Amino acid sequence: MSHQQRILPDAESSPAAVAGETPPAYRPAPSDDDGARPVSAGASPASEASADAVSTAVATGAATGPARDQAEEKSGKKRRLQYPPAPEPLAVPVIDNHAHLDFRDGEISVSVQQALDAARAVGVVGALCVGYDVASSEFSVNAAAEHPALKAAVALHPNDAPVLAAQGDYETAFAQITELARHDQVVAIGETGLDFYRTGEEGIAAQRRSFEDHIALAVERGLAMQIHDRQAHAEVVEVLNAAPMLPSSVVFHCFSGDADLARICNANGWYMSFAGTVTFKNARALREALVVADPQLILVETDTPFLTPHPYRGQPNAPYLIPQTMRLMAQVRDTGLDSMCQQVMFNTTQAYGSWT
Repeated sequence: MSHQQRILPDAESSPAAVAGETPPAYRPAPSDDDGARPVSAGASPASEASADAVSTAVATGAATGPARDQAEEKSGKKRRLQYPPAPEPLAVPVIDNHAHLDFRDGEISVSVQQALDAARAVGVVGALCVGYDVASSEFSVNAAAEHPALKAAVALHPNDAPVLAAQGDYETAFAQITELARHDQVVAIGETGLDFYRTGEEGIAAQRRSFEDHIALAVERGLAMQIHDRQAHAEVVEVLNAAPMLPSSVVFHCFSGDADLARICNANGWYMSFAGTVTFKNARALREALVVADPQLILVETDTPFLTPHPYRGQPNAPYLIPQTMRLMAQVRDTGLDSMCQQVMFNTTQAYGSWT
């Protein structure tokens, strides 16, 4: 895996976003003077990362984290690395239910504060910063401690569980997640779940064990739980139904099921968080699920820096692009945008508690 500089929590601020223009913090810098180093078109992301990460770590003591692949996952085509323009602001605020603010993407580095400022300028007043390993979970906790607009979620990603188990490191890593879950800034355990897209049959047992452990941890700590479910709908539901007890809030992050899974979520009171994927032209089944979903169980997210909404699919994603997804969601459900935002905001606070 290639690595790039983690986006550091800091006290910097950026100018407000203007609809139709890329927020200033997300524009490529004309030079290296401001510390935002563009990724060279012909350079290896890994080689760029190693130099940037080392210099950053020496200067600030910060950890280093992953960079999003520079090519599309399925087609292998090179992605556009420019951030999209800001959409029209929302009149009623919402919160980004799932963002990875430690990832590096695009041509520049953006601080947590800059990301939050650009988001707030379009009506996105907070975000849940989500962990997927020990380092990213630590990042999320620290970022949330510094930024009141953030809350944190901590977990081991299902694709990592089989690797950690094979190395004999799973117990140690999960113990670290358990300790991180004690922090006041943590409102959810996640992302956890099952992923049969990247992990083969040989890793299913380890994934399932990890999922069960995370469910138990969420129950023990009285926290919500965010589920990563990729090509494993039936199995995820099976694990949830078999659990002795479930968290008070179960959230399907980046909901990817059809209307049938939406009905199952409705029946069980499980939240469905819709990402930019719902705007994709080939996402008819997902939009059908959105129509069926109980309005009190709908959330919205970016999964920053992934899943950028249409028409910017493949470009870097950021919380300031939530309005693009919200407008499509309101259109699909044939409801007013303000009403949709009000409902989603209410649902978010019901799932996780107050954001203040």
